Amino acid sequence: MKQREHGAPPPAVHPAAQLDDDRRARAQRQLLLPGFDEVAQRRLANAKVLVIGAGGLGSASVPYLVGSGVGAIGLVDDDVVELSNLHRQVAHTTANLGVAKTESLAQAATALDPGVKIIEHRVRLDSTNALEIFADYDLVIDGSDNFPTRYLANDAAQLNNIPLVWGAILATHGQVGLAWHAYGPGYRDLFPDPPNPGEVPSCAAGGVLPGLCGTVGSLLATEALKVITGLGDLLLGRVLVYDALAARTREIPYAKDPGGQQVTELIDYELFCRGSDPEPEGLPAAELAAQLRAGHTPWLLDVRTPAERLEHRIRGAHALELDDLQEAIDQDRALPELEVAGEVTIYCARQPRSIRAAQLVAGRGLRARYVIGGIFAFEEQAPEFIESGPLVDARDQENLNL
Repeated sequence: MKQREHGAPPPAVHPAAQLDDDRRARAQRQLLLPGFDEVAQRRLANAKVLVIGAGGLGSASVPYLVGSGVGAIGLVDDDVVELSNLHRQVAHTTANLGVAKTESLAQAATALDPGVKIIEHRVRLDSTNALEIFADYDLVIDGSDNFPTRYLANDAAQLNNIPLVWGAILATHGQVGLAWHAYGPGYRDLFPDPPNPGEVPSCAAGGVLPGLCGTVGSLLATEALKVITGLGDLLLGRVLVYDALAARTREIPYAKDPGGQQVTELIDYELFCRGSDPEPEGLPAAELAAQLRAGHTPWLLDVRTPAERLEHRIRGAHALELDDLQEAIDQDRALPELEVAGEVTIYCARQPRSIRAAQLVAGRGLRARYVIGGIFAFEEQAPEFIESGPLVDARDQENLNL
């Protein structure tokens, strides 16, 4: 293992007083590495690492943090284990379906090493709690799956003056970077502005190769180990990009943006990532269910992909993918069916794409609402209106004719 170069950041954590026999025995193969000694292992034993997200990246990185000897690990997630998670979130099990992801991942971590301290934060990380949660940790690993949380994590880490290791995955590609503002650029220097809502699909919409989570998750854990111990060349000012299908990696160098906006406080990151378009009106899933049960059928628009609609959809909804809607708006083409309807209720999987679609439709002077929580929230409220399998309704056979 390469020693850190002169002028590089110092180790992020002071060493613990000593290692007991169990800690030393567990780290035996690690202590054999060139440049890695008992002091480095004592730094790991004294480290408190916060992991944002107990899903694909979290379930891959946490076992390696535990195995390397990190003394305390915090887990932030408000979700539960679902069957569709298990193909990539391999620290969770079928027996834990419906269990909070933090609890499920804590069980896996404790089974690996009962001596590790696991702190569960069963909350959604936001501007009201991030600074307080971050204050108890030496380092943060961001394995979240959305842009509001990524910007929030960057800013909260900067304001707490702690390093942030971040990762992102989609389909067959992954990225890993390090934001340590005292020593180099941060996430905002690389991505000053978030993408338009719906422009980058989520894993639920775009899919993800299972092993990609393991690759990127282990890279996150390794980078955290380097930051804690001060060993190796850190990913400061460079992003590692991994293409799983090509079996290739490349680096993207970047520097601090001299004109970048200074971070002085946390903001509303959902609003920040929503862009400058006016905020559309949200329709609670329970209210939509009540309307359908009462026989008042709104003009529904599904902006997901055909594959997603095959899996499940609201009966009678029209279909138009968000990308096609965006293209029609950009080219100023007519939207005859939408214009005749005059009022549109839009849904996607969770809600980000439908928010963007509602913004686009509202820009045409039509009333547009999005279903809060998307089809997953609606299905919990009114499963009787959900259908799946081959598309049989003529409105579902093809996208709207634009």
